[in-house]
Amino acid sequence: MLVIKGLTKYFAKNTPHEVLAINNFNLRVKKGDFITIIGSNGAGKSTLLNLIAGTLQPDQGEIRLDGKIITYQPEYQRARWIGRVFQNPLLGTAPYMSIEENLALSLKRKRRGLKLGLNKYLRKYFRSKLSELELGLEKDLTKKVGLLSGGQRQAMTMMMATMFKPKILLLDEHTAALDPESSKKIMKITKELVAERKGDLITLMVTHNMKQALEVGNRTVMMDRGYNIFDIQGEERKKIDINYLLNQFSKLRKQEYIEDRMVLG
Repeated sequence: MLVIKGLTKYFAKNTPHEVLAINNFNLRVKKGDFITIIGSNGAGKSTLLNLIAGTLQPDQGEIRLDGKIITYQPEYQRARWIGRVFQNPLLGTAPYMSIEENLALSLKRKRRGLKLGLNKYLRKYFRSKLSELELGLEKDLTKKVGLLSGGQRQAMTMMMATMFKPKILLLDEHTAALDPESSKKIMKITKELVAERKGDLITLMVTHNMKQALEVGNRTVMMDRGYNIFDIQGEERKKIDINYLLNQFSKLRKQEYIEDRMVLG
């Protein structure tokens, strides 16, 4: 289980440009949960993922995974059990290395040593896994990744992020930079790769697409100005639509504004 308690993060703290990016954020995530995270620009969605991954350190609060406190654990250590895919298809792969070298590199997260350890058995495994993507990547494992299309690279990044059996998968608007057809394909691959883990993977996916947010996963969290303002799952989630989410967002923000005025008044 992933438990986030009282997480707070400032940027430019104690300066005239201070920004409160994450504000007393709380979340409990069970194994098998696939959470879609929505919110306007600046809501703190990507910052939250960066705090979970260890890219950023919080000012307050605690992060626990399976009962162990990981709040200030270095990013390179968390990389052994966190898979991550970014919005930019150029991130997450090494363009001047081949397809097989990139895949071998992803498997090294939990092994020591400098050698990639490529052999015929590993190549056979790579071809088998790549063929499941239905993008023809298995045909030439020696092809440089920099020569692939954005959709192909993102599909590879998805595979690399899950191949080493992570405990947590973080997806930061990973279809936003793709054309509609590639986006649809990557979402299909995403659902298949998560389903392969049969309920032992925690997945957090940031998206601006509210339709996508309700179609994927089993739970949706709405963020605003660093807060977790709305959390819905299960049968209740199945009953709602985009208009409900928009109305809920408007209602919650209005209520917060009224409360702020009461405090300031």
